Order: sequence, then structure tokens, then C-alpha cells
Amino acid sequence: MLEWLESLPLADHHCHGVLDRDLDRPAFEALLTEAETGGPPGTSPFDSQVGFALRRWCPPVLGLDAHAEPDDYLARRAELGAAEVNRRFLEAAGLDVLCVDTGYTPSAILDPPELGRLAGAEAYEIVRLERVAEDAASSGVSAEGFADEVRARVAERAATAVGAKSIAAYRAGLELSGERPRDAEVAAAAGRLLRAAATSAPRVCDEVLHRFLVWCAVDAGLPVQFHVGLGDVDADLRRGDPLLLIELLRAMDAAGTPAMLLHNYPFHRHAGYLAQVLPNVYVDAGLATHNLGHRAPALIAELLELAPFGKVLYSSDAFGLAEFYHLGALLFRRGLAGMLAGGADDGAWTPADARRVAALVASGNARRIYGLRARATLAAPQE
Repeated sequence: MLEWLESLPLADHHCHGVLDRDLDRPAFEALLTEAETGGPPGTSPFDSQVGFALRRWCPPVLGLDAHAEPDDYLARRAELGAAEVNRRFLEAAGLDVLCVDTGYTPSAILDPPELGRLAGAEAYEIVRLERVAEDAASSGVSAEGFADEVRARVAERAATAVGAKSIAAYRAGLELSGERPRDAEVAAAAGRLLRAAATSAPRVCDEVLHRFLVWCAVDAGLPVQFHVGLGDVDADLRRGDPLLLIELLRAMDAAGTPAMLLHNYPFHRHAGYLAQVLPNVYVDAGLATHNLGHRAPALIAELLELAPFGKVLYSSDAFGLAEFYHLGALLFRRGLAGMLAGGADDGAWTPADARRVAALVASGNARRIYGLRARATLAAPQE
């Protein structure tokens, strides 16, 4: 089963750019964790599930033995240079589709076309909705004209993008009403945003605006991704449970819009439930896969307890380090292969069923939902 999955290119339906510059150890370690700092003195982010997973699986891609010491690994990384490191890891991930969130750029990172070139994959844009609204707020628009300006910007981006993303979980929480906000409500919320923007960079954190942005994407015909659960320290995990979204998810279902729940840990079983009961809900394990390292197979198995196999997608949420593209893909393949092979061994399904499910999760589901053309299908190995 693992050999079969390794032959299948993955559609990474949620990812980011990577840094195209060499990194010293502090800079590298800062990207290895979701924490603001590397931890107490005398400790290292390498001493974690993701750290050990990186040392196990990444050194061979750079020509080192598995479990290379961190200093040896980073020295080899510097010797090869960022461009070659990025090429090797993106190529090793075995991808044929990248759906890239372009809205988070705290520093210069590779854009979708460059990522696609390095990976040998098709690259598409995912529009971060809050970034569109914040750019509009910086353009001199009035509170009364804000709604039309944002709608126009989202519609323009939808001409080339394949999806949109909401980060309401970071800003206002996921308890979003299913009602479409009235223009007067949007104008009042926009007024508050613009007044705050007079003294600092605009930052959307109003429930009305998050909900408005989702409906802009719905009207533009875009599937909508939602950050759920695990994230950096800015995310309030108490308000990141996907069950809080159920009213909005039902309203989106009535509108015929797919909702993509990203990451989901530690609420992945809740997300699996929503994927089972709501026709428009799809799920992935996202950045939790590489963060859990050796424990990733348990996460994947739990996500698939209730989620229908036709509603599970792959994503890495790779950002900054090209290693995350490789780690996410490798750990996901191993976890999914173990679950499917175990079921086949137990007689829960046939090997042919397992291969069909693997093909759906690897890329078939993503291509169907985002409306992407299918590449030639690999022939199944003979029994």
C-alpha cells in the first residue's frame, strides 16, 4: 500500500511559500515551531516530534544519513544553498497540484509560479479574504463604499484563483452566524475598521466582516477554506472548534459552496463528524501532520473514523521551510497507507478498494472540488 501511495502524486490544497535564503540555526528553529520563542534556555525545537521527524526523514534528501545531528544538518543545508535545498525538498514531496495561500507574507517568500516550477506541479492561488479587506481599507475607500469595493476585489481575484480562505479563527473565533450581513451592518463594521486604521495597519477582527467576506467568496463561486484548531500563538484555540461554524456551514451548503476545514487538530474528530453530516464540508489534517511526527498515523486514522473518504484532502500547510513540503507528504502517505493496509488485512475492504480510496485522497477529491483538470491516472499494480 505504501508503495502504491508513493507512486501517486499529491494535490496539496493548502500551502504557502518558502524562504529563498540561507538560514542560521536560530532562524531555522524559529520556523520549526508554532511558538513565539524556541523555548527555555538549554532546550531546542529539535527536541520535539517535528524535530525528530525532520532529523529522521530530511537528511537523506540532502545526502546525509538519517538522524544527522542538527548542526551537521544545518551545515549541509548551508553548503548546498537555499535554492538547491528548496528544489530537492519540493521535488521529493511528489506533488502535482499546489493551492497556495498568498495572503501571509511576513518576509519575502517564493510565489506560486516558482513553487510550481520547483515541485514540477500545477500551482494555483488561494485568496486570503482578510488581506483583501485590509488592502481595501488602506485604499482610501469610505465606510459606505467598502462593501462594493471588497466585492469587486474578490470577484477580480476569483477570475484566476481556485479558492478563498478565512482566518476568522485567529481574529474573532469560529462562532459565525449563518445570516448574510446587511449592507448597513457591513458599513458600520467598516467604519470601525477604518477608524482603527487611522492609527495602525488595518486588521479585520469583526465577526460581521469575517462573515461578509465569506459571502463575498460564495458569491464569487469560490470554495472557502477555514483555518481550524492548531495554529500559532495568535490563535485562540478555545474559539477554534469547527462545531462553532455549523450555522454558517449549513448556510453555505444551501448556497452550494464547499467549505474546507483545515488542520483541525485537536478537533479533528469534530471535523470528521461535520464532513459526514454536512454535504459541503471537507477536511484535512494540515500542519498537524508534520507537527505530530511519529504520531501522525494516529491523527490520520482518527480523522478518517467518520469523515467519508471522498471528503478528505491532503495539505501540508508548509511555510518558510521547504522541509515541511517533504515531511507533510511523507508522513501523510505513511499514515494513510498504514490505515488502508490494516483495513485490507482485516478484511474491512479489499486491496482494490484501498487503492481507490488512496487515489481519491491523494488528489482526486481536491481536483473535483476545486474544478481542476485531472492528469493521466496511474495504472493499479497487479495482484
